[in-house]
Amino acid sequence: MSSVYLPRSIRIGGGALRELPAALAQLGLSRPAILTDNYLAGTGALERLVALCTEQGLAARGFADVIPDPTVSSIDKATAFVTEGDHDCVVGFGGGSSIDTAKAVAVLAARGGTMRALKAPHQEDLPGLPIVAIPTTAGTGSEATRFTIVTDEANDEKMLCVGLAYLPILAIVDYELTLSKPVRLTADTGIDALTHAIEAYVSSRANPFSDGMALAAIRAIWPNLRTVCTNPDDRAARESMMIGSLQAGIAFSNASVALVHGMSRPIGAHFHVAHGLSNAMLLPIVTEWSAPAALPRYANCARAMGLSPVEEGDQAAVARLVEALHQVNTDLAVPTPRSHGIDEARWFELLPLMAEQAIASGSPANNPRVPDAQIIEALYRRAWA
Repeated sequence: MSSVYLPRSIRIGGGALRELPAALAQLGLSRPAILTDNYLAGTGALERLVALCTEQGLAARGFADVIPDPTVSSIDKATAFVTEGDHDCVVGFGGGSSIDTAKAVAVLAARGGTMRALKAPHQEDLPGLPIVAIPTTAGTGSEATRFTIVTDEANDEKMLCVGLAYLPILAIVDYELTLSKPVRLTADTGIDALTHAIEAYVSSRANPFSDGMALAAIRAIWPNLRTVCTNPDDRAARESMMIGSLQAGIAFSNASVALVHGMSRPIGAHFHVAHGLSNAMLLPIVTEWSAPAALPRYANCARAMGLSPVEEGDQAAVARLVEALHQVNTDLAVPTPRSHGIDEARWFELLPLMAEQAIASGSPANNPRVPDAQIIEALYRRAWA
């Protein structure tokens, strides 16, 4: 038996952002707290979104202090903003960090407590404040997931928090919000979405519903990934990436992610590498190591990407997949940890702790080939250069 979890309402398409007031009204919500980062606030986007709401009679307030890779202290600051206002919902407007912040705040503002108490394997299913997600990048898929990630700065641990309480009630998916994004962000978030789709498909918790979403996401993302980096104004490619990111989010929300994500989170926590970029650093190496345990699954990913004809054997298809993942990293200038400027001594010193934190996240246990700590350390060593 499989369980499927989805947002109650999703509005998709160019210009969908303008439908936010009507979508909130449909759900009986009228007092949104809109959480975003300094960059979007600086462009005037937050001010315009608050004005859009107030013009329609909604009592909206904006908060612009979301930080990349939100920490416990940044979540506490945003929670204080929401609790001091009479808000009936929390809107995450931005990339994954803004949406993750909104998810965490929705629970803490409703019930109090600490983020560490909410860390997996704890499941938080009791609803908090309703969550609205408006992604401005085509990558995290967080608008459709029941997960949030918060860094505990006391020990540089990225804490995975899981449960229905984090599933948005409404997602506004407007690809026009991605048109102005820089190439590095576009590339990293695009590979992030591809990783979500591949890992959801090969996860030991995959099911027929998540499989359909994962393969659809791969078909949408792969042909357009390079295009949106070389031709950022290609609206059709941007739209495909946004839809693919949403489908990948739905897939991994219902099948979970695996080893790439488990290993990626400690890199982000200790070295402040963007999540999509740390996934990209690991995806080819982890795929190559994992594939022997699930050749047909990885081969189907290669076929969905158009890399291998249907009649070709699984082994050859997977070889094409691994080669293509290495090549796209080269084409999109994805650095290694070494070329990114991470301190070598610190990297190797932290390998045991990073391996321990990766396993503790639970994601590696979903991998088709489950590693122990020594294997994870060896994979980190391979990824270094």
